[in-house]
Amino acid sequence: MSYVVGVDLGTSAVKVMLMNKQGEVVKEASKSYPLIQEKSGYSEQDPEEWVEKTKQALQEIAQENAELVANIEGVSFSGQMHGLVLLDESHHVLRPAILWNDTRTTKQCRDIYEAVGEEKLLQYTKNPALEGFTLPKILWVKENEPAIFEKAAVFLLPKDYLRFRMTGELHMDYSDAAGTLLLNISDKTWSDEMCDALGLDVDICPPLIESHGYVGNVSDVFAKESGLSTETKVFAGGADNACGAIGTGILTEGKTLCSIGTSGVVLSYEPRSDLDFGGKVHYFNHGEENAYYTMGVTLAAGYSLSWFKDVFAEEEDFSTFVQDVDSVPVGANGLIFTPYLVGERTPHADSVIRASFIGMDASHERKDFVRAVLEGITFSLCESIEIFREGGKTINTIVSIGGGAKNETWLQMQADIFNAEVQKMASEQGPGVGAAMLAAYGCGWYDSLEQCANEWLEVVKTYQPNPDAVEKYKELFSIYKDVYQQTKSLNERVQQYRK
Repeated sequence: MSYVVGVDLGTSAVKVMLMNKQGEVVKEASKSYPLIQEKSGYSEQDPEEWVEKTKQALQEIAQENAELVANIEGVSFSGQMHGLVLLDESHHVLRPAILWNDTRTTKQCRDIYEAVGEEKLLQYTKNPALEGFTLPKILWVKENEPAIFEKAAVFLLPKDYLRFRMTGELHMDYSDAAGTLLLNISDKTWSDEMCDALGLDVDICPPLIESHGYVGNVSDVFAKESGLSTETKVFAGGADNACGAIGTGILTEGKTLCSIGTSGVVLSYEPRSDLDFGGKVHYFNHGEENAYYTMGVTLAAGYSLSWFKDVFAEEEDFSTFVQDVDSVPVGANGLIFTPYLVGERTPHADSVIRASFIGMDASHERKDFVRAVLEGITFSLCESIEIFREGGKTINTIVSIGGGAKNETWLQMQADIFNAEVQKMASEQGPGVGAAMLAAYGCGWYDSLEQCANEWLEVVKTYQPNPDAVEKYKELFSIYKDVYQQTKSLNERVQQYRK
């Protein structure tokens, strides 16, 4: 029996999965690590933590499955996007990594627009300048820590540094490079125009590689410290969202992922790089070669539901809390919720806007509010789908994972609001499975990632849109979209009174 390993390097923990040729998880191990938050808005990590905790997780798997280690053919990675790891000429880390959720770089985002221009930025990179991206972080170090920046020879993203420590080879895959604001998404090359405009030497960018590309074998040192074999091949891997798309089978045109966790993501497969969404959604290279994905984000998706439960039903479990929503009609008896608890990302990049309940009536019961929260979250996600469709994309099949896939009524609601077939998967391992699939494909187990997905992934239930509900939700969605415009100025006026 042969195996592959998928390493999912997240923000709070690394998860390592050992998988066989049937796509079954044979063993998994997870190790957590801390954030470094010295100031408000700062979020950093020690890259050595990623390396040591990955070794520990691999040791756990190797110790409990010693006879399997020699049969691990390949390893690949999924990684948190956008984080900045700066290395000197000797490839030593110069400072703690600045993570994707670090927000200190508002000034640097303005600097990018001033130096490049909004139109040129979208032309070169397909994405707007946001604090989470890597380029603003590089410019922040250049401006605020010049002595460190002078020593910088190359930058990597988190999983690329982990892979470097495993193999001694420096690379970055296209799906992660797309989140730096330095990659020409269409040409799949580092952008000389971006580097020149911002005074950066393009040589600071590492060599590029496909996500399934072979990097090298596990080094002698890392093998001894982790329990792996030096015969194990290492493949580049991809960004967490790209690997999540692979791990849920978003590999053909028309297929879309709806992932509802604390935040919500709508991610859609795109075979072309020439659609124009005006920067309203992210446009990144896929983990599949010569493919792309578009992505919209709802900042407080599952968080909106957990907030409401914690405030009004703290002692209840979620299954009890939502059990009556199926008895509430479409539209929650005239109650609409906008899930802007912490601001919003798509389609409104607005840090000031806050949530609203519209239409509260003395006849409303708690179950009406719960239904309204579920509908509001789904409406917000539908705004991303609407942008995709208006941009020329076909969206007819949506795979739902996360909290939104744990309730039958919510799954049907998604089918009705999105007006598309919604699929529920048998297993929801997401990015880790995607990383393992890249290793399996790289090892030659399958002729394509799509073939691997057909073998490994299983849809257990589908939900078709109900025509009557679809028509009602179209009208409610129109009202929902008006709420933002009607409450924007009000939120700006009351902002000074917030804690």
